[in-house]
Amino acid sequence: MSQSSEPDAPFVSGRIGDCFLRLQKTGRRALIPYITAGDPDIDTTLHLMHDLVAAGADIIELGVPFSDPVADGPIIEQAHQRALARGVTLPDVLNLVKDFRRNDHETPVVLMSYLNPVEIMGYDCFSRMASASGVDALLTVDLPAEDADALLTSLRAQKLEAVFMVAPNTPDERIASICSRGGGYIYAVSFKGITGASRLKTGDVQARVAALKKMTDLPVCSGFGIHDGASAAAVSQVADGVIVGSALVKELAAFQKVDAAREAVSARLAGMRQAMDELAASRRPSAAQEA
Repeated sequence: MSQSSEPDAPFVSGRIGDCFLRLQKTGRRALIPYITAGDPDIDTTLHLMHDLVAAGADIIELGVPFSDPVADGPIIEQAHQRALARGVTLPDVLNLVKDFRRNDHETPVVLMSYLNPVEIMGYDCFSRMASASGVDALLTVDLPAEDADALLTSLRAQKLEAVFMVAPNTPDERIASICSRGGGYIYAVSFKGITGASRLKTGDVQARVAALKKMTDLPVCSGFGIHDGASAAAVSQVADGVIVGSALVKELAAFQKVDAAREAVSARLAGMRQAMDELAASRRPSAAQEA
């Protein structure tokens, strides 16, 4: 899609666009893990980001710690609290991405933040610093797309994309507005509620994602309630990407020793990657069929 400076022009460019193009050529789906920056500490988060890529992550969603993460369940809320207790701020998160970019120039990084930290820094200042750090996109959990034009102007001036969420009960006219303003991908929330809940109904998700894909040219990725290889593979049958957060954050918090926690997180994500890739391979035409 072509890029425009107008707030209502969607685009997929840069590292995110390249990522989805590579996956499309092989019939694979994006695996997008979420972790909270600074949980349990900044150094561990940096190692974890590289661990996630090694385990099969295509895009990383990196949470900016916030004191009142109302859209998140207790697992991620506690991760925010642990990071804040260590004094982690938005500038720290941007420096973290800059450190990540020293060794990884390809994996897209999407900051997942509530609006307040970005607003306090200022839209133009944030966008300049984020771009310089190697951030690719921003997802503001509590900012409706219809109210985001000022932020979108600042982001797009720095070639940053804006990812927006679509809830299961979002009416079609609002979806059209969200898709016209969004970039990168659409985050299709699997069910009403907070992150970390376990009432995922893959049939409903598949139907919802299929409907969304008829309404936008942007990739549609689904998150909330995905916790293992089976659920990840089921959602990947129709979604362009699978987003997993609480299951990884829970693994990270379950171990006192950092090395054990990193291994557990990597193993959980690798299992999802394997399940998704096996399904993709089973659906790929054989050489005989292509002939």
